[in-house]
Amino acid sequence: MPLPGTDFDPTEAAVPWRILTKAGVQVVFATPDGRAASCDSRMITGRGLGPLAFALVADKNGKAAYQCMMASAEFVNPISWASIHSEDYDGILLPGGHAPGMKEYLESKKLQSVVAEFFEAGKLVGAICHGVVLVSRSLSKEGKSVLWGRVTTSLLKSQELLAWGLTCLWLKDYYRTYPQTVEDEVRSNLKERRDFRQGPPALFRDSAEDLDRGYVVEDRNYLSARWPGDAHLFATRYLQKILT
Repeated sequence: MPLPGTDFDPTEAAVPWRILTKAGVQVVFATPDGRAASCDSRMITGRGLGPLAFALVADKNGKAAYQCMMASAEFVNPISWASIHSEDYDGILLPGGHAPGMKEYLESKKLQSVVAEFFEAGKLVGAICHGVVLVSRSLSKEGKSVLWGRVTTSLLKSQELLAWGLTCLWLKDYYRTYPQTVEDEVRSNLKERRDFRQGPPALFRDSAEDLDRGYVVEDRNYLSARWPGDAHLFATRYLQKILT
């Protein structure tokens, strides 16, 4: 599970970590320099999010999972991005996040190369939210996105613009990682417009007890999801595939 040095989404990393490790799957974290990462703290505290903070921050499941993950030996002792070799792992899982610290992760040529290696080897790749941007920027040997000819979802344009519109007066472009929305960039790297799946309205977050609220798109060895509200279903489906 590669992470940036800072600003990753706590739910999108911690919920999959918790579900996978509870099932006995070993999760190895990787950061730019091999030092422990830190999440986007605003997604835990709600600081500066205004009156709708309760709807924008991690819910109790995400917060609890993140507290457990922070205390784990694997999180405290990550490897470096340079040490990732696809032959050593069964799969790669790519969380998202929208704050500025995510850019080193989304723009990393090393990580893009690693993602392409996992696709080429036919190993499991999972991406949620902005993690799909990293996948879409990863190029095959033919020079096209590894998502060319595949179906996917990602953070929806409507979700991104709504969060930005609710907070831009005081947080500026905090919710706009790039001028182009996640959905628009991902769509631009697909073979057909119909290869992007929006899914049902993303109104409520899923949980271990209510997976039906989540949405995941599966295409062979690739799984994608939209936002923290899909994290439990995303992780559960990822686990099912890693064990088969």
